[in-house]
Amino acid sequence: MNIHDPEIETEICSEGTEVPTEREAKEALAVLRRWASGNDATAFENLAPIDAASALATGLLTDDGSLSNEYPVSLLVDKAYVAGLPDLQNGPASLIRGAKTAIQHVGISNFRLPLRYLTRRKKEMLLETSVTGSVSLEENKKGINMSRIMRSFYAHADSVFSFDVMDAALGDFVTDLDSLNARIQMRLSFPMKKQSLRSALEGYQYYDIALESAYRDGVKTRIFHLDYLYSSTCPCSLELSEHARLTRRQLATPHSQRSVARVSVEVRSGETLWFEDLVELCNRAVPTETQVMVKREDEQAFAELNAANPIFVEDAVRLFYQNLASDVRIGDFRVVASHQESLHSHDAISVLCRGPLFEQSSYDPRFFETLIHRG
Repeated sequence: MNIHDPEIETEICSEGTEVPTEREAKEALAVLRRWASGNDATAFENLAPIDAASALATGLLTDDGSLSNEYPVSLLVDKAYVAGLPDLQNGPASLIRGAKTAIQHVGISNFRLPLRYLTRRKKEMLLETSVTGSVSLEENKKGINMSRIMRSFYAHADSVFSFDVMDAALGDFVTDLDSLNARIQMRLSFPMKKQSLRSALEGYQYYDIALESAYRDGVKTRIFHLDYLYSSTCPCSLELSEHARLTRRQLATPHSQRSVARVSVEVRSGETLWFEDLVELCNRAVPTETQVMVKREDEQAFAELNAANPIFVEDAVRLFYQNLASDVRIGDFRVVASHQESLHSHDAISVLCRGPLFEQSSYDPRFFETLIHRG
């Protein structure tokens, strides 16, 4: 607890020294009493008195006993000093506030660093990665040392990343933080060079990917998430447009829109599923992926490709399901599709799962908003 008031009332005592007034002292004492009433004797163990000689030597105190506001450049931080630092977060169970219950996940989110990955052609690629690491916390422990999660992960930061490396980092989490369960999620943007439909131009498509490795109750789970962007032409709108053309010679165009499928798959133990593999599985299911490089002939080709593949949101998840289910490397999976309508002011969505891993009775209220890609 820090108390800082730059306008403390003072008075001159009989010795000629400026000291806080009696009223200020009583208010400070009242604050300390309120703090003391909510803690037991163990809370006072970290309140060691300041040794005046060492405090003066390191610049923590000035000659007149007041606190120094200068940065102590000469302070020597040795093992003894570090050992004497208070560590409230790792204090005894008596310091727990609230219910004394276990916590499923506690850790840090979105610490970023460049990590190396292999492409399917075994080419190394350095990509900025956002990492979330968490562990379970037993009911009789107050907290964890958050910085240990980063330190444990950084011990593997020079490796070429794979699920095996993530599992090794998970093992360190469990050991270093004395936990039962642990989880790592790594988010990145993976570039793939894609060719235009007819002009033979090439450009980079970027895929939002997340790798997730979890260790729970002795069981390891490996999950691969991919956001796949495609165009969806409404079959109903296409038929109505053609009806207008044929019966009334009325020019009409079907509506289509940018759409997103978030595909989450469990990678079976001992199997390897490359980033490119999952992209290709999705592309075979729904070939109207958004384009990178486009000339006139490519735009015409894309219109023809959409007309050849009109698709409702229900069709989309079933087509993705069909392709994913045929791959022996994939266990349980979930497909969430969002068609961000150009006809309506709302989106059309669908969710389809195989297996119990991704089934859930409740979603984050803003879950489907996270599927909107703004480029």
